[in-house]
Amino acid sequence: MSTAIRLHSVDLAIICVYFLVTVLVGFWVSKRGARDLDSYFLGSKSLPWYILGVSDASGMFDITGTMWLVYVLFVYGAKGLWLPWLWPTFNQIFLMMFLSGWIRRSNVLTGAEWIETRFGRNTGANLAHLSVVFFALVNVIGLLAYAFIGIGKFAVVMLGPRFTDAPHGLVTNENIYAVIILLVTAVYAIKGGMFSVVSTEVMQFSILTVTALTIGVVAIYKVSPEMIQSAIPAGWANPFFGWKLDLDWTGILDSVNGAIREDGNELFTIIFGLMFFKGVLASLAGPAPNYDLQRVLATRNPREACMMNGMVNVVLFFPRYMMVAGLTVLALAFCMPELRAMPKPDFEKLLPIVLTEQVPAGVVGLVLAGLLAAFMSNFAATINAAPAYIVNDIYKRFIRPDSSPKTQVRLSRIAGVAVLLVGISLGLMTTRITSIMMWLVGALYGGYVMSNVLKWYWWRFNGHGYFWGMLGGILSAIFVPSLLEGLLGHAVNALYTFPIIFALSAAGCIAGTLLTEPEDDEVLKRFYKSVRPWGWWGPVLEKLRQEDPSIEPNKNLPRDAFNVVVGIVWQVSLAGLPIYLVLRDWTWAGAIFAVIVVTSVIIKFNWYDKLEKAGGHVAAAPAGRPQPVSPEAELDGPQAPV
Repeated sequence: MSTAIRLHSVDLAIICVYFLVTVLVGFWVSKRGARDLDSYFLGSKSLPWYILGVSDASGMFDITGTMWLVYVLFVYGAKGLWLPWLWPTFNQIFLMMFLSGWIRRSNVLTGAEWIETRFGRNTGANLAHLSVVFFALVNVIGLLAYAFIGIGKFAVVMLGPRFTDAPHGLVTNENIYAVIILLVTAVYAIKGGMFSVVSTEVMQFSILTVTALTIGVVAIYKVSPEMIQSAIPAGWANPFFGWKLDLDWTGILDSVNGAIREDGNELFTIIFGLMFFKGVLASLAGPAPNYDLQRVLATRNPREACMMNGMVNVVLFFPRYMMVAGLTVLALAFCMPELRAMPKPDFEKLLPIVLTEQVPAGVVGLVLAGLLAAFMSNFAATINAAPAYIVNDIYKRFIRPDSSPKTQVRLSRIAGVAVLLVGISLGLMTTRITSIMMWLVGALYGGYVMSNVLKWYWWRFNGHGYFWGMLGGILSAIFVPSLLEGLLGHAVNALYTFPIIFALSAAGCIAGTLLTEPEDDEVLKRFYKSVRPWGWWGPVLEKLRQEDPSIEPNKNLPRDAFNVVVGIVWQVSLAGLPIYLVLRDWTWAGAIFAVIVVTSVIIKFNWYDKLEKAGGHVAAAPAGRPQPVSPEAELDGPQAPV
C-alpha cells in the first residue's frame, strides 16, 4: 500500500481553491460579526432556521468522527449503528421535539448565562455559573484535542510524511499537519465569529454532500454483495444482537478481535444499556455548552429553534452514513490483504487508507476538499463557542460589566487563540481517537447529566445543588477512570465508569440542594412562566395561580415522550438506509424505507402540525442584555398554554 496519495494537478487545484475561497468568505462576512457579542456569537439572532440547521449539521460532520464511524462500521458491522448513541446522537430528537423551544425562550447568549434565568444571581447561582464555564472549557479543549488527533492521522496518510523521516517525541508528521490545518481554520473562525462560521459551513456542507454521495456511488459500482459477504463474519450485516457481541473475525482478519477487546465492547447488551440510560439522561439535560447549544440560541424564536434541530436530522444522517458505508465497503473489498499484512493495523486510519487507492483520479480533489470541509466545519464551530464563556461569563459578568462591545469582541478573539493553544497541547499528548472520545462521552458527559436534568424538572433544585453536582461529576470524570484502571491493572472502557461518576454527581446534587435554602420565589416563578417545562413544579405553579388563575401546567409530556420514541426510530432508520443501499441488501433497505415513511407521517401530524401551538414568546433578556431586534422574534404570537 502506498504511503501517500498521488494528487493530480486538478486535485491540487480544487483543494487550493477551496482553502482560498473558505478563508476569503470567512473574512468577507467577518465585519457583520464584529459589532458586539450577540453578533459575534449568535449572528444577532437574524439567521434563518434552515441555514442554522445546515450549519449545525456541518459542524457535526467532522472528519475525526467520520473516521471513527468508519472504524465502527468496519469492526462491528450493522451493530455499529448503535454505538453513536454514546454521544448520544438521539439528543437531537429531544431538542427537536421540545427542548430547543424551552432553551430558546430564555433569550440568553451562553449556557452559563442561562443559569441566571433558573437560579438568579445569589451565591449558589454564581457558583453554578462558574461550574458551567469550567465544564464548557474542559469540554471544548477535549473536543479540540479530539479534532487534532483525527486531522493529523488523516493528513499523514493522505499527504505522506513530508516533514520528518525520523519522528521523535512530539515532533511527528501527524502533529505538524494537525497544527498547520488547525491554525489555518482558526484564522477565519476567530476573526469573524458566528457569521463567518455559518457562512463557510453552508458552503462546506454542500461540498460534503456531493462528496458523500460520490463515495457511496463509487462503492455501489465497484463492490458486489458477493465480495462483501466473503470479507465479513457471520452476523456482521445484522443490526440486532444478543447478550454478547458474537462477532468472530478469526480467519478473516484476526486483528479485529483484538480491537474489540481493547474497546471493551464484548458484553454488548450491557454497553447498549449503559449507552441508552446515559443517553436519555444526557438528552433530557439538554445540549452541552458547545456549538450545538449556540445554534439553538442563535435562532429567531422557539418554534424555529425546534425546526432547526429537525433540519439537522434530515440533512445530516443520510449523506454522512452514505460516506461511511461507502468507505467501509471499499475497505472490505480491496484493503483486506494490506490489513492482514500489518502486525497491528490502526483501524482509525481506514478512511484515508481507502482514499489512497480506491477513489478515482480526478474525484480525489473533491473528496479531499469535502473531508477537509468536514474537519474545518466542526473545528470552527467548536472554537467559536469557547470564548463566549470566558468573555461573557467571566470577564463581562465579574470583572468589567461596562466594557465596550469592541473590547469584548477583541478579547473573544484573544480567548479563542488561548483555548486553541491549550487544545493543541492536549492533542499532542494523546494518540488514539477512541480513547479521548470515550472519555468525553462516557466520563465527562456522565458528570454533566444529573445537574442538568434536575435544573429543568425539579423546582426545589437550586444553584448550590447544581454546583456541587457539576463539581463532583467533573472531578470524578477526571480521576475515576485513572483510579479504576490502576486498581484493575488494565485499560477500562470509560462507559463502565459512568455509574460511579453518576452516583457521585447525584449525591452532590441532592446534598447541595437539601442542605441549602430554595431559590427565591420570584426567580422560580419567572423561569416557570417563561420556559414552561413539565416536571415537578407544583408549588411554583400554585403560587403563580394565586396571581393569575388562568395559568395552566405543561401537559405535553405524553405527546413529547411519544414523539421522542418515534423520532429515535426515525433517526436510526435515516442512518441505516444508506448502509443497506451501499450493501445492496434490498430487503433491509425496503423495510427501513417503509419505517421512515411511517415515522415521518407521524412526526408531521403529531409534531410539526402542533409545533406552532407549542411555541411561546421569547423570555425577557437577562439584566444588562439587549432585547432581540429582529421582527421575526415575535412570529410565535401570544403565549399558548403548554
